[in-house]
Parts: sequence; C-alpha cells; structure tokens
Amino acid sequence: MTDPDEATCSLIKAVDLVGERWTFLVLREALAGAYRFSEFRASLGIASDVLAARLAKLVDSGLMIRRTYQEPGQRPRDGYCLTEAGRQFNVVLYALQQWGDEHLPQTMSTVVYRTADGRPVQLRFVDDEGVVVPAGDVRSGPG
Repeated sequence: MTDPDEATCSLIKAVDLVGERWTFLVLREALAGAYRFSEFRASLGIASDVLAARLAKLVDSGLMIRRTYQEPGQRPRDGYCLTEAGRQFNVVLYALQQWGDEHLPQTMSTVVYRTADGRPVQLRFVDDEGVVVPAGDVRSGPG
C-alpha cells in the first residue's frame, strides 16, 4: 500500500471484497431469490470451484450465511442466504445498473426495480433534510 488511507478507506475495502465480476453476479442472483449452489451454478454457468470460492468469501465477509436444507429423500446441503448487509448490497447493484443504463446505451437492464405496488424507482442523493440533490452538486472529500 502506498496510500496510508487505503488501510481504512471503506471504498477500497468494499471493492476488495466484491469488486470481481462473479461476486457481483452471485449477489445479483441471491437478491433475486437464489440460495442453492445448484441454482447459482445453473443461472450463471459458473465453474463449481469458482462458485464455491465466491460463496465462501461472501460467507466469511458476512454478506451471506450458510443454512442447511434438505429435500425429501436427499442428503442435507448448505444453502446460502443473504444477511442484512447482503440485502443492502441491492443499492450498490442498482446504482451500477442505473449508471450503465444511462451511460452505456447499448446495454439493456436485466432487472427492473419497482415499489411493492409496481411503480419504478430510481436512486438519488438526498440531503439530511430529505431534499433530492442533483448528482452534479455532490462532492466527495475527507470525512
């Protein structure tokens, strides 16, 4: 590390944790309801060893937990369920998708975010008084 802030920067830590394509896709599938190894494997076409490594990393990081389930007549197996932190990752995935929809027009959304009554939603910056702030007016800096 050349930057002393890297050790404590939450953005760097988050990217180190999930900044790999398969990890994002596993989380996307989990947010869509997948929890069985076979479901992740079938929907993503991911190699078993890669999937096992990604799931282990997500469990170790606290984004998922293992839960044993058993189908009638089958042996017990581990399922992978999102924790609250994992469910909150939905905001990160949607922010990236929303950005891609706007700035990469040759792509098409695979997931649509809506309220319980079916209205479309968008992510926005909101100040501490609940006022929407245009993205161009938001600056980052030392905390």
